Order: sequence, then C-alpha cells, then structure tokens
Amino acid sequence: MFESNQVISISPEVMGGTPVFTGTRVPVQTLLDYLKAGESIDDFLDGFPTVSREQVIALLEEAEKRLILTAA
Repeated sequence: MFESNQVISISPEVMGGTPVFTGTRVPVQTLLDYLKAGESIDDFLDGFPTVSREQVIALLEEAEKRLILTAA
C-alpha cells in the first residue's frame, strides 16, 4: 500500500486483513488511536516494541503527503 519501505501490509492471514505495520501484528489504527488520545510516539513504541520508529515516521510522512495532495 505505502511505497516507502512497505510500511503497511494487508493480508487475510494477519489480523483478518486489518492494515498492520509490516512484519508485526500491530494495527495502524492503534497508532492513530494513541495519537488522538494525546499519547506520544514514544508511548506507542514502548507499548509496541515490534514497530520501529522509522516505520511510524514513514507512515506519518506518507499520510502528510497524501493529505496535502488531497487538499490541493
């Protein structure tokens, strides 16, 4: 889905097809929930050590690009 380093993967065999961080079983929605609740990226990473900081940053950067393109 995301070209940059395959940050997200979707497979029926992993969490029933829920978008997860590649190489993990951590749903991308979990990061978004943390951020909406006012938690930090560090809090998220502490709770989900299988996700790397690089994956989180790549996801947020790609989301930013897509949001700006959509708004333009």
